[in-house]
Amino acid sequence: MSSSSVVQFNIQVSADLTQNVKPLLHEIKHALDNLIETGQTTIIDLRSIPLAPGEEDHILKTLGLGEVQAKLDALGLSEIIETQYAGVWVVTHYNDENHIISRFIEITTMPEILSSQTEDIMAAYSRLAITLQDDQEKN
Repeated sequence: MSSSSVVQFNIQVSADLTQNVKPLLHEIKHALDNLIETGQTTIIDLRSIPLAPGEEDHILKTLGLGEVQAKLDALGLSEIIETQYAGVWVVTHYNDENHIISRFIEITTMPEILSSQTEDIMAAYSRLAITLQDDQEKN
């Protein structure tokens, strides 16, 4: 007899599934209101919420696509997609095999991952200053 046990998950199969889709969409609405009123951002980790198969796709379809899409290749591929609701972003991170390792809904004016880091800005300034100095010396 094996000492391992089998863990079974009871996923509700019906039109309502886990019933987490509608509350999550309401949470996004409230977070957007909070962003408007206070400027406070909210990050929702979609992978930490119990969702039945197809529910994450339903959420993403409901949010739709907006005007801004960006890809970032730093320590793996990341996609940053604005939804049809300005201020609501879907940020997805992939591993080397192109499997999703994390997915977040960020309610913010600009996802943090797209913001330049102070150290990077300082290094860019130094490089530009050297480039301009070199150009000046050549002329």
